[in-house]
Amino acid sequence: MDPTLLVVQAITGDRNAFIELIRQLENSLHYMAKSIVGKDEDVADALQETILKAYKSIHTLREPKFFKTWIFRILINECHTLLAGRSRTVVYAEVPVSSSPSAEYDNVDLREAVDRLDEQQRIVVILHYFEDLPTRQVAGILNISESAVKMRLSRARETLLKYFKILREGKMNYGPI
Repeated sequence: MDPTLLVVQAITGDRNAFIELIRQLENSLHYMAKSIVGKDEDVADALQETILKAYKSIHTLREPKFFKTWIFRILINECHTLLAGRSRTVVYAEVPVSSSPSAEYDNVDLREAVDRLDEQQRIVVILHYFEDLPTRQVAGILNISESAVKMRLSRARETLLKYFKILREGKMNYGPI
């Protein structure tokens, strides 16, 4: 079913339409939350709060075609609220050392590399490339200018290119990029 039609139905109070919309975006929302907060229990909290807030306020959505943008903005705000409420200490999981650098290069995943970007770059990459949102909508979600989105995307691409070059040369970096 057409997502915009589902949004219209959800706005008018159709619970099943809202559930279907959430099902369609579930993986994307989960990945975005995971990339911001890290811990699975925090991801679950952020998703639960996001879905609850979206459900309670969907009637305020003026443009059904911007549902995806709207719900991602709610999610990002919830993730930042969650982070502000917990300790400022960020613990990075230890990355196991591979026996051979080429084995690490063969197993590298683009999402894993994106997860190593700093948060500002990571969020714009996920929204623009993985969620296929135009730079204008990404700017709206993050309350920044479109040129700032483009700059962050450019810097993220440069960082990822350097990262993959390092991997190719066998000089693996196990921390954030």
